[in-house]
Parts: sequence; C-alpha cells; structure tokens
Amino acid sequence: FQGIFVLGLPYALLHSGYSGLFLIVLAAALCCYTGKILIACLYEENEDGQLIRVRDTYEDIANACCKKLSPKLGGIFVNVTQVMELIMTCILYVVVSGNLLSHSFPYVPVTEKTWSVIAFVTLLPCVFIKTLKIVSKLSQLCSLVHFIIIIVVMIYCLTQIHRWSWAKFRLSVEFEDFLVSVGVIIFSYTSQIFLPTLEGNMKNPGEFRCMLNWTHFSACVLKTTFALTAFLTWGEETKEVITDNLPSFLQTLVNLCLLIKALLSYPLPFFAATEIVCACISRGNHSNHRSPLFALGVRGSFLLLTLLMAMFIPHFALLMGLTGSVTGAAMTFLLPSLFHLKLKWKKLSFLEKCADITVFILGFLCSIAGIVCSIKGLLEVFG
Repeated sequence: FQGIFVLGLPYALLHSGYSGLFLIVLAAALCCYTGKILIACLYEENEDGQLIRVRDTYEDIANACCKKLSPKLGGIFVNVTQVMELIMTCILYVVVSGNLLSHSFPYVPVTEKTWSVIAFVTLLPCVFIKTLKIVSKLSQLCSLVHFIIIIVVMIYCLTQIHRWSWAKFRLSVEFEDFLVSVGVIIFSYTSQIFLPTLEGNMKNPGEFRCMLNWTHFSACVLKTTFALTAFLTWGEETKEVITDNLPSFLQTLVNLCLLIKALLSYPLPFFAATEIVCACISRGNHSNHRSPLFALGVRGSFLLLTLLMAMFIPHFALLMGLTGSVTGAAMTFLLPSLFHLKLKWKKLSFLEKCADITVFILGFLCSIAGIVCSIKGLLEVFG
C-alpha cells in the first residue's frame, strides 16, 4: 500500500481539492470491502454448514463463475488483466526511474528517455530470477529505503509549516482532472490480485478480515497525512512526483533513494507477470514450453516490452491514472463484486446485494470515465 506511487497522491489532491481527501478514505473502505468478498468466494459451505476453502486463486474463482459458458474463459480473462496490471506497474517503475535521474542530474546533457534506458540496463539481471526468495530479499531492502524517503519528506514539510494554508485547496475542480485523480488514488490501493495467496498462507486465516481492516485503516491514515502535508506545503506548485518539489540539497539525495527503491520494486511485479504467462503456456503438452530457455525468452520479451512502453509514454501521473482506471478498477471493484454476486447470490441478504451492485456500478463508471480522460490527457501531451 505504501509503494512508490504514494508520491503521486499530492498531485491528485491538486486536481481534486477537498474531494480528494474524501476519495482517499472512500477508496480504502471500498477496497477493504471488495478484498473481503473476494476471499469469501474462495469458500463454500459443506453439509455441516462449515466453510471449506475449495478454491485457491483469483483464476479459480473466475473459472467457477464462467464454467457454464467455458471452463477456462474466466481464468483467461483474469490472467490477462493481472498481467496487464503487473506489466503496467513495471513500466511505471522504468518511467519514474528516468524522471528521477533527470531531476537528480539536471546539468548532464542527457534526455529523460536516455536516463530511462540507463536505468533499464540495471534491470537486465531480472531475466535470471527464478525464485521468489531473491525477490523477497530485494523487497526487504525496498521497504527500508521507502521508510527513509517518507520520513525525510515529512520532516521537511513540517519545517515549512508556516507556509501552510487551507486556501490552497480548490472548492471546485475540473471534472476531467478529477477523474484522472480517481484513477491515481484507486491504483495506490490495488492489492486484490495478491489476496488469495496471502490468505492461503496465513498461519490463522480466520484473522484475515481483521488484518484487512487494520492495514487499510493504517494505509488510509498514512496516505492522507502524507498527501495533505505535502500539498499544504507546495499548493499549486505541486508536481507529478512530489520529490521534484524538494530543494536541490535534498532533492538529489531523495531522488537517488527513490531510484534505488524503484529498481528494487521492479522484480516483484515482473516476476509475478512472467510466472503467470509461463504457467499458462506450460499447461500444454509441448515440452519446449517448459524449458529454461523458453522461460528466459518470456522474461526477456517482457523486459524489453516495459522499456519500449516507457519510452513512448513517459508521463508518470497520467500513465498511473490510466492503469488505475483500466486494470485497477476491474480487479479491485468490478470482478470481486460480480463474482460475489454470481457465487453467493442465494445466500446474500438484500443489503449485501445492494452493496455489491453499488460497488460494481461505481467501479464501472470510474473505469470508463477514467479511461477516456486519461487517454485524452495523454493525447494532449503528445499533441
């Protein structure tokens, strides 16, 4: 929840005003709810009325919902959506790496795209990652670096408390800018694709709902505090990546820390995406699809794809908004509520049905509007 994309939240507040604070809280509540109903879809009651875990993954839930149409149709759709979200996340890490290097060394005559290529070179060893053990060690270092960054930014903002003014908040906002902010905020909470595996590996799965409540509450408090503090400090001058607003003596240090964090964050979504693709392909009977050389080719192709996309769409906030609107909304709002209604319809109360339908409608509207506005924003930038 407290990944590098938190740095885009102050920029989201700039375009959403007071409503942005409400959205951060609402998104936390809705994401917590859809996380719970998604896990509920993993269980069915036996003859004694006890809940038994009969499914293991998001793919299993989707297949169960679509088994009358096609046994594997739902799983294919979910896997494609998951891979899209994970690859887009990887692209964002490459984009932000180029942005950070560009602002860290402004006097070096190198374009931001060239800096992205330089950062990409350091990611080439990812093609040789075969187990999650290596990824987990990199993620530990990533968490430590992130903690340092947030503390530094917050301390600086507190030293500028004399500049704070609530007058910096907008009472009215542009509708299109507001919708892009919705995508940014949604994307900062997405975690549903990992929840089935997480719940299945808990020592006591019965504590899952409590864990979800506390983590979303904590994330909401931290996001709101960080975004509000940073926005009150810089107001209309707030930039897409908030560290760009820091004075030069801090900016280079923090940007280099962020660069390290971005590069250390890249292996997790990259590994997850390539594992999904390799697993789907290896279900066939072709032995060459299970060979190490084939897996190496898949990882190499995905690595190259992230670079090419980063080169053509080098706009951090707009790309994050588009990703949140397309895959984030689908995996976080649309599919969990739809699957819950499909699998549990007969056992749901009237209020629960209304809640699921409401979440689905809100997710659908946000997704469509966010897609249109984000694409329009990207076209305007290119134009």
